[in-house]
Amino acid sequence: MHTILRSRTGVEVIIGPDQPFVMIGERINPTGRKALAAEMLAGDYGRVKADALAQVEAGATVLDVNAGLGVANANELEPEVMVRAIEAVQSVVDAPLSVDSSVVAALRAGLQAAGGKPLVNSVTGEAERMEAVFPLIAEYRVAVIAMCNDETGISMDPKVRFGVAKKIVARAESFGIPRENILIDPLVMPAGAVRGSGAMVLDIVRWVREELGCNTVCGASNVSFGLPNREAINANFLAMLIGAGMTSAITNPLKQELKTAILAADMLMGHDEDCMRWLRYQRQLARAAAAAAAAASGEATATDERAARRAARRESRTSEG
Repeated sequence: MHTILRSRTGVEVIIGPDQPFVMIGERINPTGRKALAAEMLAGDYGRVKADALAQVEAGATVLDVNAGLGVANANELEPEVMVRAIEAVQSVVDAPLSVDSSVVAALRAGLQAAGGKPLVNSVTGEAERMEAVFPLIAEYRVAVIAMCNDETGISMDPKVRFGVAKKIVARAESFGIPRENILIDPLVMPAGAVRGSGAMVLDIVRWVREELGCNTVCGASNVSFGLPNREAINANFLAMLIGAGMTSAITNPLKQELKTAILAADMLMGHDEDCMRWLRYQRQLARAAAAAAAAASGEATATDERAARRAARRESRTSEG
């Protein structure tokens, strides 16, 4: 089963078990980024544009756009901020978007601004949330991330979470939303707080693939929260997820260790024809390393030359004295 996303101009990204893993860039999110939040509130979207460019250059093929500024009047302010953020992103890159908000009015405004076929982030199994979001998904014929929690919270029993996924899929279908437009998020919990949290997610991914046929997505970096050497944990977890059948993740493509793990796992799973993406990436790394070495050599040479000039001046002063 394929989930197809499109940019305003028609650039397509296909998410599916036989496709390369899709990195959804997470950085356009003011939550926890005080500088970005302050700039967006002030109408400055320069950092948004820079983040969009950097993430696409690093390999993200979909960009998440979040306008959650943590303000009291979010229902009034967030729709406008969402539109301006999307316009800023689209002015510098041509990629499908993930419209990310808990404010339904901001989701509608974002869908109108994005055009094409974006992804909506997100809906839960709570009846009120499904009744608010699913009419939008059906109206705009877009895809949606479905998170495996409901009114009872996030269960630590993977079977309960999978039951929520089934409930969401059934309710979505009653609105005429096909399964290919639903990405199931099993909800990654911190391994330091929940023993076996990674194994739970792997189980749910397999059940979703085998019983529902839907594609899957997650915020993989949650697994390492509170632990040292987070990038190593996240990279290994992403490789395990890809092996279990996970088809996409909201992550930071600028983290080289994560990108390397994703490309290697993709290649090993047979989603990289003739290993060409892996080979291109290794050539890029080699060129970057060579450029860095040349720059370092140039700096060293310049330092040596300055030292030699200083020594010559000292010698000259000594001779004159």
